Amino acid sequence: MPLILSPPEVDVHVHTVASGHAFSTINEIAREAADKGLRGVGMCDHGPALPGGPHPYHFAALRFVPQNMHGVRIFKGVEANIIGPGEIDLPEQRLATLELIMTGFHEDCGYRGHSIADHTAALLLLMERRTARIITHPGNPLFPLDYEAVARKGAETGTALEINNASFSASRSGSEGNCLEIARLCARFGTPVALGSDAHIAQGVGIFDDALATLQAAGIMPEQVVNRTLASTLTFLGLTA
Repeated sequence: MPLILSPPEVDVHVHTVASGHAFSTINEIAREAADKGLRGVGMCDHGPALPGGPHPYHFAALRFVPQNMHGVRIFKGVEANIIGPGEIDLPEQRLATLELIMTGFHEDCGYRGHSIADHTAALLLLMERRTARIITHPGNPLFPLDYEAVARKGAETGTALEINNASFSASRSGSEGNCLEIARLCARFGTPVALGSDAHIAQGVGIFDDALATLQAAGIMPEQVVNRTLASTLTFLGLTA
């Protein structure tokens, strides 16, 4: 009988008004997360290369945000943009102040790769450098990858691949098959996996239904889901509280 995966306790991928195209504050998101029984939320606004994104100083100013709001652990982070092979759009001194570094490919951010080989090489180098802990929406059909190579590298480096719930509905049309393939490869190689809502409004926080069903269909083991509990999230990120 297949294992039944439970929804995670932490939503690692949420955007606030600071991203420029999202609609809720940190306070509103934390309250919604508490109402839904979540124990943690990753506040991961886009890096500055995305049009409308926050200035780099925004990420330094996250020091003013309480560690806990409405009983929910706030992980101060970024969804950085890949801008070249092994390169993202925040400098090391800013990254060093953050608890959760996620990164992915986005349009109009200065990245100039054109092929599967280009995209894969750029991402593998980033994973080798261990700059980011989670790769966001790797199933994006606008940036196709050698998914087996990426899943292998994730297992080798301990980098989690995200199965992004918004990729099944609001964003990145055509991602579904890629996400299932990635999840199956992660199950095969034992690659860490993260579940994220990619919520751009508070009401979307903690919505994982499609992503969770994909992990279930792929045979992902519970211990592969890095944000399954607050404790597992803290351990994965090397944090004590």
